[in-house]
Amino acid sequence: MAVEQTLQEGMLQRHVMTLIVAHLRDHNLIQAATAVANATMTPLNSEVPQNKLLDLVRKGMSAERDEIGRGAAPSVDMGMSASGGAMSAGYGPLPALPTMSLDFSSVQETKGSSKIFPKHDSRHVSEHKNVARCARFSPDGRLIATGSADTSIKLFEVEKIRQMMMADGGMREGPVRPVIRTFYDHMQPINDLDFHPQSAILISGAKDRTIKFFDFSKPAARRAFRVIQDTHNVRSVSFHPCGDYLLAGTDHPIAHLYDVNTFQCYLSSTVQDAHVGGAVNQVRYSPNGSMYVTASKDGGVRIWDGVSARCVRAITGAHGSTEATSATFTKDQRYVLSCGKDSSVRLWEVGSGRQVKQYNGSQHSQIRCQAAFNQTEEFILCIDEVTNEVVVWDALTDDIAGRFPSNHVGAPRWLEHSPSEPCFVTCGTDRSVRFWRGSIM
Repeated sequence: MAVEQTLQEGMLQRHVMTLIVAHLRDHNLIQAATAVANATMTPLNSEVPQNKLLDLVRKGMSAERDEIGRGAAPSVDMGMSASGGAMSAGYGPLPALPTMSLDFSSVQETKGSSKIFPKHDSRHVSEHKNVARCARFSPDGRLIATGSADTSIKLFEVEKIRQMMMADGGMREGPVRPVIRTFYDHMQPINDLDFHPQSAILISGAKDRTIKFFDFSKPAARRAFRVIQDTHNVRSVSFHPCGDYLLAGTDHPIAHLYDVNTFQCYLSSTVQDAHVGGAVNQVRYSPNGSMYVTASKDGGVRIWDGVSARCVRAITGAHGSTEATSATFTKDQRYVLSCGKDSSVRLWEVGSGRQVKQYNGSQHSQIRCQAAFNQTEEFILCIDEVTNEVVVWDALTDDIAGRFPSNHVGAPRWLEHSPSEPCFVTCGTDRSVRFWRGSIM
């Protein structure tokens, strides 16, 4: 039995190493994949389904949570509670979100039958006292946070917004108030927001050079319980999927990587990794945190190793000499979608850095707007600041699948789509926040 057990453990070890090597290889970490393969005598080119290791880890963590649920649930202490004690759970079990990405590589040179973007109902849900500058959905899509030039942050519950929209049709009685928290703690306009991946924590980056942590599990909390003081205007923030690190895109040419627990800051030590024109407009982690992407005022888009913080792919002049205003990964991490002030939205292949698609037909040369996938990645949304419309493309064919009035007074400066359902939010220079609800596709 001992011999048989040893053989089984050996087979399991080889299988684990094969998964690790394939995972590193498929996420363009070739040097690391080669090192592990050579050290463990594991084939480098084993055929393993995409994201197999992630799927197994996800299932294992789910099973572990189920086991804890059947016993005594331990308290969660991340060292970031405003009171210094155990923190209440942020979201509970996350719903099963779409994980499969469209295969853009198979249609690079072809045209097909474009889809029609479903009709969406729009509703004004709140108003800031100054320009509504940014918005973010929680990882489960149940909450929305918006930030304003009036230095406030509003937290919305999506279910209450749905109830509000039902009330418009006479199906409910009495007012519905979707804003469940309002935070005041910045001195200057807020540029970006992000939710912690597991806990009830919201972070904000602002022109006052700070990143602030808000605990939204406490109804009475209005102020930040922790603050990172940066040296530059904080333009963009993004949590690592594990929640232990965060990135800040600032007026400095290299993104700042912070340890959430110690607040220690790390920078790439290689000068040539910096964006020549300075100012990182947006930074976003890939779904598993193995990479992150930056969009810069110099028009460049750069892809970085999530562990070493070294630039692994520089797409200089991705939007010519105009600013690259946003960049985000597809779910499979094989592509990056970027938006720029050259009035174009572009899709780039991570492995080669080549352009795969270009989406034309909207004008955005003044506002620092962003392009966003819908929850299935079948559509791409952006704004046209001249016609004041929301423009939608079929992601595969690059044809315009719809365009409709934004209902803002003046073009919205931010558009953010839900990760879990057909709905999105727009924020405007008219101070308003609008929610868009579509039919199930």
